Amino acid sequence: MVDAGARQPIVAANWKMHGDGATLTELARGIGEATSRAAAEVVVCPPFPYLERIGAVLDESVSLGAQDLHFESAGAHTGDVAASMLVDLGCRYAIVGHSERRTNHAETDEIVRRKAAAAMRAGLCAIVCIGETLEQREAGETETVLERQLTESLRGLTGDPAAFVLAYEPVWAIGTGRNATPEQAQAAHAFLRGRLRALENAELAALVRIQYGGSVKPDNAAALFSRPDIDGGLIGGASLDAAAFGAIVSACER
Repeated sequence: MVDAGARQPIVAANWKMHGDGATLTELARGIGEATSRAAAEVVVCPPFPYLERIGAVLDESVSLGAQDLHFESAGAHTGDVAASMLVDLGCRYAIVGHSERRTNHAETDEIVRRKAAAAMRAGLCAIVCIGETLEQREAGETETVLERQLTESLRGLTGDPAAFVLAYEPVWAIGTGRNATPEQAQAAHAFLRGRLRALENAELAALVRIQYGGSVKPDNAAALFSRPDIDGGLIGGASLDAAAFGAIVSACER
């Protein structure tokens, strides 16, 4: 049995559609300084236009990630970006299936699966997001939704625990200031790890990192990250402040 301590926590900054070149460059430098001695792995995911610029100034201890990608390797896909292009820019990670993509762009579990597969083929680690809406939670459907999204979004792709990171992000806690309690988050993470164990095997389930995403802030990060199945966070708004993001990363000490 693999101990939770064998999993290095991972904290990813998702800057979404915020900032400009100058302010994000300064933010990247600040995050590098604030996390230079972190025990957790740190990832920064800027908007597409700034990937190269941010990659050039990131501290060597911080990995570059993208917020999305297309599932095809090339073709007539105006406005889209291929995994190989991200690799060419120095990316090591790519977020797929974020709830905002699922909602605003009608991305299905099958689209998410194809994007995750494209990322893995190119050598990127896919941060695969799943999570329930408030209506689904209140209807007692959380585990049903999570099992479906996990199974369909990663169907045939779970053989290598280093090829993907799961991000549990309850939709009702994203950008709302409302977060899952540590107990709620741990229960969801433990359920997901149990399903991975059933789908694959105990060793893979013990090695896969599962982040929590949803209004994580410096004052609640330690309580969340201290839970045995929570391996860091996917951070939105708080990642736009270097000091706040640094404090969140520091809360990952195990």
